Amino acid sequence: MARTLIVYATRTEETARIAGLIGEGIRFAGHEAVEKHVNEIKSEADLEGYDAYVFGSPTYHGDMLQGMKTFLFLAEKAPLAAKIGGAFGAHGWSTEAQERVFATMKNIFGMDMVSGPLLLKSSELGGGLQMAQDYGREIAARLN
Repeated sequence: MARTLIVYATRTEETARIAGLIGEGIRFAGHEAVEKHVNEIKSEADLEGYDAYVFGSPTYHGDMLQGMKTFLFLAEKAPLAAKIGGAFGAHGWSTEAQERVFATMKNIFGMDMVSGPLLLKSSELGGGLQMAQDYGREIAARLN
């Protein structure tokens, strides 16, 4: 059974809910998923032992939350190259945070990213629940 770490920053708990749904999709596919708030990651050692990584932040005033920025600097020190990755987050009218997290994981960390970032306004709108679970399944399919 492969292990995936889902790390998220959240302002209104919506990105946390999306993280949980992605984790469900991974678990539905028979793998382990661990969800952690960015504040729970204290060093690059906390990132060891996983086969895939999914990072998420909402877009707030056109940017990711500061906690995610700080976390990404820490994650840059971890051996994430060639690991499976995904990015996600809630947004209002723009998706800069999700796209920047995805680009950082792909271009700076050298990760093997899934199709693109998951862009949701809410887990409860427009099929968001199913889309988040499907994103988890997409990540899990790469682990098989």
